[in-house]
Amino acid sequence: MSAPAPGAARPPAKTLIAGVGNIFLGDDGFGVEAVRRLGAHPLPDGVEIVDTGVRGVHLAYQMLDGYDTVLLVDATARGADPGTVHLLDATEPATPRPRAAALDAHHMTPDAVLALLDTLSAGTGGRPPRRVLVVGCEPADTDEGIGLSDPVEAAVDEAVELILRLVGADVHADADAEEDVDTDADTTERSTTPC
Repeated sequence: MSAPAPGAARPPAKTLIAGVGNIFLGDDGFGVEAVRRLGAHPLPDGVEIVDTGVRGVHLAYQMLDGYDTVLLVDATARGADPGTVHLLDATEPATPRPRAAALDAHHMTPDAVLALLDTLSAGTGGRPPRRVLVVGCEPADTDEGIGLSDPVEAAVDEAVELILRLVGADVHADADAEEDVDTDADTTERSTTPC
C-alpha cells in the first residue's frame, strides 16, 4: 500500500467512545446513559459511539479494530464525592494490569477489558489503540435498581461536554458554566489533549 500523496487529505483517526455499565445496578448505568445523551450531538468524522453495557469481551475485540483512541465511559469509584467526574489516562497503567484469569463477560471492569485486550492483541495480531482514556463518574449507589442517583444524573451532562471537548466536537458552552474536572487522583491520570 502506498502512502498518500503529499497534500492529500488523510482519513480522520478513528475514535471509539464506549459506554460501559449495567443499567440494572443504579449508578453503574452511568456510562450507558452518557453515551445515549452523547448520541444527540454532532461528532467529528471518525468518531463512533457504542453502548457496550456489560459486553466486555465484545468491547475488547472491538478495540482491536484500528482505533487510534478509545474513550471508556463508566462509573468509577475513586473515593471522591458522588457525581465527581474523573478523567483517567489508562494507556500506560501505573501498575500492571490484572491477568484475565476467569472471564465473566457480564462483570468486566475497564481494567479487566484492558487486560483482555493485551491478551487478544498478542493472540490475534490486532492493533490495540494508541491511547485509552476513561471518563468516569463517582457513583453514589450501585445496588440493584434502575435509574441514576441525583448526583450522578447531574454529572451526565458534564461528562458529555468533557467527551465532546476531548474529541474536538464543536461545543457551544459558556466557559463560566463549565465545571472543574478531577484529574489529579493518582499517577494513572495525565493531562490530555483532543483525540
